[in-house]
Amino acid sequence: MRSLAGAVWPDLTHRPLLVVPLGSVEQHGHHLPLATDTVVACAVAEAAVGELDDALLAPALAYGASGEHEGFPGTISLGTEALTGLLVEYGRSACRWASRVLLVNGHGGNHEALAAAGGVLRREGRDVAWFPCGVPGGDAHAGRTETSLMLHVEPEGVLGDQAVAGETRPIGELMPRLRREGVRPVSPTGVLGDPAGASAEEGKELLGALVEGLLAAVAGWDVDATGRLRPRALSR
Repeated sequence: MRSLAGAVWPDLTHRPLLVVPLGSVEQHGHHLPLATDTVVACAVAEAAVGELDDALLAPALAYGASGEHEGFPGTISLGTEALTGLLVEYGRSACRWASRVLLVNGHGGNHEALAAAGGVLRREGRDVAWFPCGVPGGDAHAGRTETSLMLHVEPEGVLGDQAVAGETRPIGELMPRLRREGVRPVSPTGVLGDPAGASAEEGKELLGALVEGLLAAVAGWDVDATGRLRPRALSR
């Protein structure tokens, strides 16, 4: 695996693809660490870089827009406006020497900033894209999906005996109130879903699917006006 942090500048004159994990520092219930989104984004990005020609893994951008979780201690949010500015300047700087920049995003609350920054950078002619680490049909936050991923990627960080369920209604039904009030009034545990039944085996499958989807999308490199890398049908 090739990393930006371990490189020296003469290694980078060939204009590589720079892959950048983007996460958050926010509560993930009683049982998952605050860095869960960053850990997952790093795992997906690192695995993808290992399969891509001429790709370089950047150090993670570990803070995001997490205002909906600020009712819980430990959460640190940059906010959408500041994150947008950070991503714009990051893209401008990295594109001076990288041929393309790909942000691998582990936190849904970052999407607005990614779309805004991606739009600016694409209009400026910079080949910047972003990819969301979303699991179709997965629960929204700190439930079975994320718990399984973490049991596979960083099991020592999972406090399984402290896991409790949260609000399990569909996220679409909850979203108006989440936007208005934040997570804590909706789910006092901080969980949107239920971690029961999570396993490392399921996490391995989920991670594999995320990496496979990312690799397929990179192969197609079909980017919309906001910089989002469109998914591509898998060969199997």
